[in-house]
Amino acid sequence: METTQTFDRLVRAEFAPRSTYLNTASNGLLPARTVAALHEAAVLRAEGRPLTPLHEDVEACRAAYARLAGVPAARVAVGASVAAHTGVIAASLPAGAEVLTAEDDFTSVLNPFHVRGDLKVRAVPLERIAESVRPGTALVAVSAAQSADGRVADLAALREAAREQGARTYVDFSQSAGWLPMTADAFDFSASVSFKWLLGPHGAAFLVVPEDFGGLTPVLAGWVAGEAPWDSCYGPVQELARSARRFDLTPALFTFAGLRRSLELIEELGVEAVHAHDVALADRFRAGLADLGHTPVPAPGSAIVSVPGLGGRQGELSRVGIEVSDRAGNLRAAFHLYNTTDDVDRLLGALAG
Repeated sequence: METTQTFDRLVRAEFAPRSTYLNTASNGLLPARTVAALHEAAVLRAEGRPLTPLHEDVEACRAAYARLAGVPAARVAVGASVAAHTGVIAASLPAGAEVLTAEDDFTSVLNPFHVRGDLKVRAVPLERIAESVRPGTALVAVSAAQSADGRVADLAALREAAREQGARTYVDFSQSAGWLPMTADAFDFSASVSFKWLLGPHGAAFLVVPEDFGGLTPVLAGWVAGEAPWDSCYGPVQELARSARRFDLTPALFTFAGLRRSLELIEELGVEAVHAHDVALADRFRAGLADLGHTPVPAPGSAIVSVPGLGGRQGELSRVGIEVSDRAGNLRAAFHLYNTTDDVDRLLGALAG
């Protein structure tokens, strides 16, 4: 009981949405502590004070994400987008290499492989991705949870199939980091944005690489990728960072100032507790949909629920203060730590009307 009360107390102190916000799969809400940190960072810059604290925020975020991912901080690079991280991985593959993907996965996980033009990119249904790994598959790239409908990949089966066939793995945790416990160490590469379930501002993304960097070349490296960044501002970088920081992109300092506080909140609450809360709400919504005669896309254990044929109602729902998404004609509702059973019941009531 005390744990539940602590969870509720922390959430109430940080969030006061003015709508029934069920759209975390698009953008997470910012905690109050994050908003305050963003303001403080802007004032710091406006007053011309040293920006050293903002650079310290970047390293604090790297360490916090590493703890959530279950890897050493030395294996975490920071950047701006999953697409950029995917691009670095795509650039490392030899011409003709086969990349196995899930059909209709999020574009940032796929497109950098396609634009190479000399890779064999093969797409299969998500449910068949593990069984579709074959001799000669160089890399399997997939989202842990699908953006469009919340389906969760069988990552354990995928990891085993890839190991048996000698393929490498790349997992995008953008739609799961923050509510679904993750073990990034189980995969060769993984990435995540921070503005969804991790509750941060836009402009930050993380990349986890193996200790030996997995054959990646830091093709986007600038001065921050140097072992001594402030000595790497002019001319070619003389020594790349001996950690995954060699894959860093110049950080959006304000973003990381806010993100540090968001990640602190996630750690205080605990991903296991967030997972139990989020999935319970999603399951309540699924049960209510059944009572209304609607069948969502099967996605057991997911915090995201997608309902075929109801996407067209997104506009009317928004007008009455219920925020969801329309994805390919499906209504997508995403349940996170600031949502309650009242939010679920209000959405069900609106759909019944």
